[in-house]
Formats: sequence, C-alpha cells, structure tokens
Amino acid sequence: MYAILDLETTGGKYNEEGVTEVAIYKYDGHQVVDQFISLVNPERPIQAFVVGLTGINNEMLRNAPKFYEVAKRIIEITQDCIIVAHNAQFDYRILQLEFDRLGYDYQRKSLCTVELAQSLLPDQESYSLGKLVRNLGIPITDRHRASGDALATVKLFKLLLAKDSQKIIIQEAIKLNPKKKIDTKLRDLIAETPSTTGVFYMHNTNGKIILIGKSRNIKKRVTQHFSNDNRKSKQIQEDVQAISYEETGSELIALLKENEEVKKNKPLHNRTYRRLKFKAQLVSFTDDKGYINLSIEKADARKDSIATFATAHVAKTNLERIIEEYNLCAAKTNLNTQKDRCTDKSCSGACFEEESFEDYNKRVDEFINSISFKNRSVALIDRGRTSDERSLILIEDGKFMGIGFYNLNFQLNNPEILHRIITPMQDNLDAKHIIQSYLRVKKIIKTVDLNQLIN
Repeated sequence: MYAILDLETTGGKYNEEGVTEVAIYKYDGHQVVDQFISLVNPERPIQAFVVGLTGINNEMLRNAPKFYEVAKRIIEITQDCIIVAHNAQFDYRILQLEFDRLGYDYQRKSLCTVELAQSLLPDQESYSLGKLVRNLGIPITDRHRASGDALATVKLFKLLLAKDSQKIIIQEAIKLNPKKKIDTKLRDLIAETPSTTGVFYMHNTNGKIILIGKSRNIKKRVTQHFSNDNRKSKQIQEDVQAISYEETGSELIALLKENEEVKKNKPLHNRTYRRLKFKAQLVSFTDDKGYINLSIEKADARKDSIATFATAHVAKTNLERIIEEYNLCAAKTNLNTQKDRCTDKSCSGACFEEESFEDYNKRVDEFINSISFKNRSVALIDRGRTSDERSLILIEDGKFMGIGFYNLNFQLNNPEILHRIITPMQDNLDAKHIIQSYLRVKKIIKTVDLNQLIN
C-alpha cells in the first residue's frame, strides 16, 4: 500500500518551514482507496514568492485547521504505507519536522518518483513534475497545488509500476506486509485478487517473486494453483506469502508481460515457461519462375520467418485455411502431393504459369502483410485497464518495441510520445510468436499505421 502525497509550504529558512496544504492519496497499486486533502494554518507567514507560485495566501489559511488538528488523520491514512512523493526527501522531511514539533516520532518508508523516473525513464529532458508528466502525456490540473500535484504523481507512479518489469518496487512493498497465519493464508490471498484480466505475481516471505502467471480471470487462476494437489502446486502453496497483480484489460498485453517478466525475474516455479513456445515456422522463397512459394519448416531461430506455430499440425491447418482464403496454389505451398502441378480446381493456375507471377505474388504479399509486421511500423490498439483507457503495442520497422497504456483523451499523433509511455521489451521470437498467434484467432480494436502519423 502506498500513500502518495504532496505538500505546499510557507518557504523560508531550512527546517523553519510550515505546511500550508496537504494532499494524500492512499493507493493500493491499482486504484485510490482513500484520500485526505486540506489547507493547513502554518501559524507563520508565507513567503511572497510562494504566494505567487501556489496562490495560497495568509488570508486563505486564517480559518484552516492547524497541523496538530490534522496530524491524527495523516498518521492513520499513511499507516502501513510507503510514502511516495515527487522529490520525497523534501516532503518527508517537512512531515517529520511538523511531527517533531508535536513531540511525535513519525517514521515511514519512502519512495521518490524523481529517482524512480531517472532509473526507469532515462534520457528525459527534465524530471520536474510538470515537464515530466507533460512529456508522458499525463494530464495535470491545479499545478503547484497539493491535490493537483499529488494526483499527477499517482498517475506517474502507476506508469512507473508498469515499467518496473523486475518488480523491485512491489517486492520492497511486500516486505512491509504483516505475515498471515498459514491456516488462513491461501484463502486470504485468493480474496485479495480480482476477477479481471492481467498478470499476477506470487512472492515468498522475503518479497522475492516465485511465480508469474497471466489469466483473463486472475482470481480463478490463482484458485486453481491453490486447489491443485500435484507436487508443484503444493510447493507453491507452501512457499507463497503474498500476491501482487497488474490488471491489463487486454489478454495480449498480459501474455507479453508474462513472457518478458518470466525471462527477467526467472521465478523458481516458472522453469517450464522459459523454453521456446513454438516448433514450426512458415517461410517464403521465390522460385526460378518468379513465383513466391510458402513452406512449413521446423522452427529455427536463425532463419527469418513469416510466422511461427506451436506445432507442425497447427501450421499445416493454418496454411490450408490461407490457401483457401487467398486463393493460392497448393503446389507452391509444399502441401500438394503432386509437386509439379496443383490438383485444386479452384486454383488460378500459377503452377501452370497460366497466371503471371506478378498477379499471383500480389495475393501472397497481401497474406504476408496481414500476418507479418516485417518492415512495418504500427501501433496495435486494444482494451485498457479502465473504460477511458486503451493499451498499445508498439512495432517499428518490424521490431517489437514494447507495451503501454494511454488515456482516450490523448491523441496518437506523436511517435516520440509513444516511446515515452511504453515499457520497452525485448524483441525476441517468443514475443513475435505471441503477437502473431493471438492476432490469428482474436481481434484487437484497431491497428494504427505510424507512417501515416509522421506524414
């Protein structure tokens, strides 16, 4: 649990400042579950430059509660939470200063979104809150007021959590959670998970990730792990201490996150997931007559392929469908038993050279472009985590770049911003296989051609 906050102060000499406004959003990693916002009478004058910056003046605070009157609420809402702030060293110091004046020892673990952004979002022009969120397409209102800045920090932190593919932030948070009794542990853990699409992470006592999984229904999948009585499941049930999760909205995004993060974190109970997920691939070559031929081969990471398939049987079934859909010649797909000519009466006659290779190749290219992103730059748009959000998968020049989320109010008209909001991922054969396999059987909302955005 996180307490994401922002303070406005009087300014002045170091350790003589006073709080003029406080905003705290209690955030469970997915949504705001509580909040506290209040002006505060600092019982000291506000510096003139601060009045100009925030718009808060002494007259506004005349009848506002003093810090000791809001101190109890601050303690309660931040209890068992990690303090998160943009430049957390300043806000945490001011909080401790105010509590010291009351004779109370206020101690919380803290995280700084400036430091996290510098680590997870390198090469930004500026890490000031205003410029950073603007560069990331995050809306911000009431700049330099506690509630506006704190809410922008919530949105920034949500993005940083998504980019933290090694789950360092979450693993640190798990260590703070009180340990559950073994007889109620599994039931309590199931109760904490949602029945939504996403990725879940099982942690041991030290916060280390021991299993990563994905599901269209996280609660259902976790329940299966905890109800099975095979050897692996029993070991998971014994080892697990906490569960964290990330909703994705899109099943394709969940598949890609699982693939990337299993490889990065190498969880103890994900060993079977680390091998390649496909055994056959579809390749093309041009024969001596100029016709493009298609062929199914054993998967080979060293060769450039059009598509990959889980098994040779799945590959053959898909190729048969492709032949029919695009009116291709079976003899030029290595599926025909008579290699010299095609026996399919609906064939256009490419194997007899009755159709020119130019006309025939157009249909082959049409099929290849529908399934392969080679040399193409696109954004695949799908469902987001909320109704006003969309997810995106960025592909540039055929290379898988990463995944991200954006608000519907944000217009996809700047490729540079797309790079800022995505979580970069490895362009490996597994990732490409996942994307192609998914798109062969399921639909996404739309595909955006990035070259059209540039032009």
